[in-house]
Formats: sequence, structure tokens, C-alpha cells
Amino acid sequence: MTKDFIIDSQVHAYEANNPSRPWQGFLQGPAQATGDDMVKAMGEVGVDGALLVSPFSLYGYDASYALEVHRAHPDKFGLIKPFNVKSETIREDLLEWASIPSVVGARLMLSNSGIQGIETGIREMFSAASDVDIPVNVYCSGNLSAFKELAKTYPNTQLVIDHLGLEQPFIPPPPEDPFSDIGQVIEFSKFDNVAIKISGACTLSHRPFPYDDIWEPLERIFKAFGFERCMWGTDWTRAVELLTYEQGVESFRLTDSISDNERNMLMGGALSKIYNWQPRVRH
Repeated sequence: MTKDFIIDSQVHAYEANNPSRPWQGFLQGPAQATGDDMVKAMGEVGVDGALLVSPFSLYGYDASYALEVHRAHPDKFGLIKPFNVKSETIREDLLEWASIPSVVGARLMLSNSGIQGIETGIREMFSAASDVDIPVNVYCSGNLSAFKELAKTYPNTQLVIDHLGLEQPFIPPPPEDPFSDIGQVIEFSKFDNVAIKISGACTLSHRPFPYDDIWEPLERIFKAFGFERCMWGTDWTRAVELLTYEQGVESFRLTDSISDNERNMLMGGALSKIYNWQPRVRH
């Protein structure tokens, strides 16, 4: 696959709260961030495509808006949605989702959930994902020990750590030591079935753009996992109170902390291989 597509590993789109598709909660960001808005933001800075993750905070397990966005922009987005592992039909639910064109993954909301890896629903979910060869994206900050058990227990399922596996702020300032759990995350690199999203990393910086203080800890991640298992992403629009979309892109595109080949792998090449997906048209 072509490696020089620029692909964002995590963005969210949502419409304004309305009776036909009411919000279930709150997500940091503007009153709406539609698919059209996301495509416009990507186009302005030369991002070719993105993985569109249905926002759990607003829509729970309902991915109908993400599907609507994809119908309007079929060349731009791969689709990921969260799954309810308490559902008695979890396996059938995932297989049905995986049959939809441009679906590239499933998501497990593990952080602070109390979910244990021995649960039947997780076994069914991971088995189905392995059968249809789509990655399970795991939001696991604050519950890294549970993720470790999953990685060991399900070696045949491709797992992707969301957001570096670290707690990330929604508003400034970032935590005093935002990379305090990085040692635990690096341990996961020993599992061949684990990749990692370098998404939302700029929100962990204590410095203004271009966020130079994130590179030393990120280099530890790159060294452990290798760039072929690392995927840049902005986590837009969750990061809107801390930086602009352009800054989230340019901080990685312009840095001299990585080589051009490493940048190509980080900003699209690894994602194309791990998810077996890329945009149909170049920006």
C-alpha cells in the first residue's frame, strides 16, 4: 500500500444535540462538529483521510451518525464504533458491523469500567474481531493492568491502544507528569498483537506549539514499538480547548525529531497496514 497518505488515526464527528439523535452525555468541543466540518478541517491542512470513531460520550453504542457521515464522504473515512460487551448478541453485533464497507475496527471502553478480561462478552467480541480480521481499539487509560491481561489472553486479536494509554486532559492545563504511566505502556510492546495510537499527544505538552517537550517520551514509545506499530492522530475534536487541528497536524509534519521515512510510517503508513485501509483519493 502507498505510505505517503496522511491519515489521522482518530477523529470524532457529531451533529448538534437534537430530538432525533439526542446526546447521551457531553464531549468537549463545539456545539457540533459535523462530517462536513471534519472534511473541511482535514482539507485545509492536507490530511487525506481519517479513522472516524463514533463518540461514546454522546452516542453510546449507536454509530448511526458515523454511518451517515461515511455515506456523504465515502472516500475519506474508515469507521470504528464502541461495543457493549454486556450484550448477549455481542458476536453477532460485531460481525454485522464488520460487514459494512469501510468499517475498519471495533472499540472497547475499558477505562474505569470495571470490565474484566474473563467476561464472556469480551471473549466473544475478540474472537469475532479475529475471525473477520479487524482490530479492537482499547481505551484503557487508568486500567492498564486489565489491558495487559487482554493482550496476553487474546494473542490472535489485533489490539490498538487508544491515546497512548495515558490519561489526557480535555481542558488546560495538562497533568503535572502526563507521562507517568509510560513505563507500563512500553511493557505492552512485547506483545506482537499490540499497536498504539499516538493520538492526542499534543494535549500532554506543557509548552506552546510545536510542543517540543513531548518528543523525549514519545521516542521511548517509538523505540519500543517500532514505527510500524505507531499511528499519529489528533483526537479531534476532543482536543479543541488545547490546540487547533492545524497545530495537531503540523507539530508532527514539521518536526525534525523524526526522519521523513519515520514520519511517513507514523502519519499513515502503519495505519494502512494495521487497518488494511486507506483513503480512496489523495487530497
